[in-house]
Amino acid sequence: MKVALIGSTGFVGTHLKKELLQRGHEVTVLLRNAASAASSERLKVVVGDAYSWESVANAVRGHDAVVSAFNPGWNDPELFENFTRGNSAIVRGVEASGVRRYLVIGGAASLFVAPGLQLIDTDEFSSHVPANIIPGATAARDALNAIRGNTVLDWTFVSPPAFLEEGERTGSYRLGSENLLMDGDKPAGISVADLAVAVVDELENPKHVRARFTVAREL
Repeated sequence: MKVALIGSTGFVGTHLKKELLQRGHEVTVLLRNAASAASSERLKVVVGDAYSWESVANAVRGHDAVVSAFNPGWNDPELFENFTRGNSAIVRGVEASGVRRYLVIGGAASLFVAPGLQLIDTDEFSSHVPANIIPGATAARDALNAIRGNTVLDWTFVSPPAFLEEGERTGSYRLGSENLLMDGDKPAGISVADLAVAVVDELENPKHVRARFTVAREL
């Protein structure tokens, strides 16, 4: 499969690139600076700008799928604005490219903890999450709400669990849909390597087209 990956140098994107290549997929990464990576067998580097829909369209055209792990950076002083601007440009670019399959890595904050109540709207979230994270979490929820109405792309929105960390690649995980997965009375977690496994599994065997899913470490 030919997969275009946006956000390949980030926390999640680095593991996605590794997982895709290990499984034998051809991967194209979109980078602003070509010096930050080099092309190799099954890895193509394209210089472009994720904030430009024309640049995105040119980079991903001709691929079987596009995966976006785009994030401007949690310390970006204009995180909400840049996350929203970049996400909108990526979606528009993928639409213009003619590629239909699109997976986007979102956030956990939009998962539900009770009927009608998302994690981001709880007192626990606002009191325990660093202030610089909240604009990005808000923008990620907006991105989910926007993509839900998209009838052009065969999209999938992937929400990590509450705790995402470096760790072992076990190759196993449990699936959820709209609700925050728990480990007993605590929010569940997963290694970023196993999150990448779940994303590539969805690419290879689609089960959540035009839907959101989440994952967590097996109990």
